[in-house]
Amino acid sequence: MLNRLARACLVMALALLVPLARAGAETVPSLRADELLRGRFVQERILVGFDAPLRSEGSFVLAPGVGLIWRAEKPFAVTTLMTADGLAQQSDGATTLNLPTSRAPFMSSLYDMLSGAFAGDWRGLERDFSVARSEASGKWTLQLIPRNGASSNALPIVQINIAGGDFVDRVEIVKPGGDRDTLTFLDQQRVSGPLSADEQKLLQEAGQP
Repeated sequence: MLNRLARACLVMALALLVPLARAGAETVPSLRADELLRGRFVQERILVGFDAPLRSEGSFVLAPGVGLIWRAEKPFAVTTLMTADGLAQQSDGATTLNLPTSRAPFMSSLYDMLSGAFAGDWRGLERDFSVARSEASGKWTLQLIPRNGASSNALPIVQINIAGGDFVDRVEIVKPGGDRDTLTFLDQQRVSGPLSADEQKLLQEAGQP
């Protein structure tokens, strides 16, 4: 269970690390404290030996310094909440998982990485990954290779490829054995906050006893 959640959180955190203005930029244009990033996603899990990928789609909202709401709508409705306090999942209005950071140390590292990147600080990312950047015609790519010791049993990955323009457009995570997770992002917008009352309530519940 923790391995699966760790991979899911890694996908979400890395996919939403930026919008980047330039792939070669040393700092990242951060969302202001009063801004939100909203959009939609399509996720495909490509498994060796299977003809068709496992596909899901939904929406997300990221509030800097507050948390991430990740709503899968198809094929099943599941809401994942990620904050500095922990991780929660809800289905059909009921909480099916509530995991404080103290019980899942990987959560703290991922959230710190996410928060730092939106503040323009790449050190958390470059501490764990070797980062190769390229840019052409207004588009950019990042290739992330785990440094020694960064890819543990909780997060088994071989390589991460990220591509985009004004926003992150696509993320691919390659795992040992050839399995891959890919995320495509659509309709992304920086909008003025705050979160709705319902969204604030959801995030307040993540990681709480």
